Amino acid sequence: MKLYWLSATLILCLAIPVKAENLEHTQQLLSSQECAGCDLAGAGLVYANLPNANLSEADLSGANLSRANLRGANLNGANLAEAVLFNANLQGADLRGADLRGADLRGAVLSDAAIEGANFEGANLLGVVGLPEELATIETLYQLGLIEAERGNYRGAIINYNQVISQEPEIASVYLARGIARFRLGDQTGALEDARQAEELYLGQGNDRGQQAAVQFIAGIEAIQEAAQEQREEMQGGIGIGTNFLSFLGSLASLLLRFGL
Repeated sequence: MKLYWLSATLILCLAIPVKAENLEHTQQLLSSQECAGCDLAGAGLVYANLPNANLSEADLSGANLSRANLRGANLNGANLAEAVLFNANLQGADLRGADLRGADLRGAVLSDAAIEGANFEGANLLGVVGLPEELATIETLYQLGLIEAERGNYRGAIINYNQVISQEPEIASVYLARGIARFRLGDQTGALEDARQAEELYLGQGNDRGQQAAVQFIAGIEAIQEAAQEQREEMQGGIGIGTNFLSFLGSLASLLLRFGL
């Protein structure tokens, strides 16, 4: 029975026609850079050089525009839903009223882009250069920081956390997250400062769980620093990974799990 349903499903999938790329419109765009209202859904435009192109009201849904040069392009009202704009240059582009739901904008340049009325719901904004103020909300920046940290890009994470703190300096979890990123980069002094700031803020907010997490983080850093000092005094050379350090790593893993950091 299961095999029958699987076969039937495959037959149905094969029977459904897949919309092909409109090559005529693609060629028109590449040759003239004038393609307002064109059907470019699913078009392959990787590395396309389209500065100041007129793509107003064009359907670019699902198109691959990775590393395309769209500087100053007119994309007013364009459909860019699910489009891939990885590392694309959209500096100064007109994106007013554009549909960018689910678009992949990782590493894209959005400096000076006009985005009034544009829909960025579900778009991947990781590493966007010149993130417009309308999109650079505290929540977005914080989440981008967490994602960067998860990827191991602690410097990128810190950049996002710094922007959050500049907008709202009283969010304890951001200091704790930045402290962890600093520790990962070997900045124990900075990590300790952030952990203590987080502890103070958690205390003022009456957040016992957060305060305890910060205290554990502080204790872990101080244990490492004390062990390092003892080894220097005893002239033993490098810092080994002892019980205190392993315990600290366990506490850190607990922080990441409990607070999503």
